[in-house]
Amino acid sequence: MKLVVGLGNIGAQYARTRHNIGFMVADQLAANLEVSWKLESKLKAEIATASLDGEKILLAKPQTMMNLSGEAVQRIVQFYKLTPEDIWAVFDELDVPFGRLRIRRGGSGGGHQGVNSLIQHTGADFLRLRTGISLNDRAQESSEVYVLRGFNPDEREQLPKLITNAAKLIQDQLVRDAPEESTFDLLS
Repeated sequence: MKLVVGLGNIGAQYARTRHNIGFMVADQLAANLEVSWKLESKLKAEIATASLDGEKILLAKPQTMMNLSGEAVQRIVQFYKLTPEDIWAVFDELDVPFGRLRIRRGGSGGGHQGVNSLIQHTGADFLRLRTGISLNDRAQESSEVYVLRGFNPDEREQLPKLITNAAKLIQDQLVRDAPEESTFDLLS
């Protein structure tokens, strides 16, 4: 079983922000796999279950707010008896250009508090699907403020293609024996 976790913040005010791209990709993946979300209060997450090439795929959207995502993921991992190697976390990444997806296992949180929470609660050996939101000018605006803003008009126009292609790429990677660790252009 693989667990694909989309990271984001709960609440309508965050729905279309850069920080919620993980939720957006998870929603598209659920649509592609034709599964529906169900709130599992004891797991502190919305869960959807699918089958892909005979393997069970668990999709999750923590309902704890971004910086506490690890609490929900830890509960899911314990409930389903998973290991950190089974976790695929989809989240926003400042250091990856908009329109790119970088796949890599392990590493640090790189200042991303949602990822730091996952590391704290599950260990660091999970797969990271870093979805690029582009670096901000930190002299003008802090990253903490930037990630909670919506996308600019050009990005909003390209966002549906980015989300669709990210979900398809993840779906394709899920059926491999080992995911390809690389950076992918989602807009070409």
